[in-house]
Amino acid sequence: MTNKQKKITKTKVSIFVSITLSLSIIFVIMYFTIDAKTIQYLSQVSFRPEFFLFFGAAVLLNVLFWFIWGARIKVLSNVVDPNVHISLWEATKIVITNQFLAGITPSLAGGEPVRIYLLNKNGLSTGGATATVLGERLIDAIFILVLIPFGFFVFKNRIDIELISNGLTIGIILFLTGIIFFVLALKYPRKTKDILLWVSTRISRISKKKDRSVKVATRIGQEVDNFHNSITLFLTAGKKSFLSAAGLTILLWCTGFMIPSMILLGLGLSPFFVESYAAQALLLIIVMLPTTPGSSGVTELGMAGLYSVLLGVSHQYMLGVFVLLFRFITYHMNVFCGAVFQYRIFKSITSFSLETISKKER
Repeated sequence: MTNKQKKITKTKVSIFVSITLSLSIIFVIMYFTIDAKTIQYLSQVSFRPEFFLFFGAAVLLNVLFWFIWGARIKVLSNVVDPNVHISLWEATKIVITNQFLAGITPSLAGGEPVRIYLLNKNGLSTGGATATVLGERLIDAIFILVLIPFGFFVFKNRIDIELISNGLTIGIILFLTGIIFFVLALKYPRKTKDILLWVSTRISRISKKKDRSVKVATRIGQEVDNFHNSITLFLTAGKKSFLSAAGLTILLWCTGFMIPSMILLGLGLSPFFVESYAAQALLLIIVMLPTTPGSSGVTELGMAGLYSVLLGVSHQYMLGVFVLLFRFITYHMNVFCGAVFQYRIFKSITSFSLETISKKER
């Protein structure tokens, strides 16, 4: 089997695992929560105009999320290279396309190479495209950092599920470690590279693939330099646009955080607007963990754990239905639309990789 065939097979396995795991966990949650009350309740609410109205609103909010994300990419890319003008629709297509690989890779990391490649295809240099994506990463990190205290304040006396609590603790530790490296890379790029290269060297001593260790070390140096140069640019010449992108980030996540409340309203339940925002903030920390492809299964369990607290014992019978509808809109819809757009661009949904970028750039 050639390397290309191995990569295609790996992608197919990731697709299968992510979708299967998501559906399996949803089925398990529904199995333990659905009862006669659920059927009776759904028969009363599912044919009401309000159900279709609020469910449609949730879908539209997800689509709006894509466009706001596209607007943010457009603003940041214009800072990197004012001579390159990417339309809002082109930027939004980049967002939609990136959803597929993001949805089948741990920590949603697979979407970043897609965005970099498509930004490069739309006129930005590879360095400029990387700078744009790194700018997004930094703004999101700052936003999440600000939200963490809010999330814990709302749920401080409510989270008693050990699995959720442990996941949040690990997520926060990893997240804060990442923030520390962000700051170090910005202020002390040389020292940061030395630290990361030292770690890479120690790992390479126990690794059988020495050539890969050299490539990793080289990549580390490039990434730190890219990050330092990108953020320096955004915080100096592009300060106003960076603040605009920050404003779009707030609007972006506020839009996404409204989706669960719309679903709850459609089901005739309390929307828990404030609590739902807090739950989504905490869920972001769990999703960041490099666990399963697309964080499938982990997200479903996190949603079930957090919203079981909000719904309480009296409405536990609707928990499985809620998780199903939420993941259908925010995950399965994204992966499907991303696959369609990726196929239209690359004529394949399984062959895209970092190697694809290198070959097409030549």
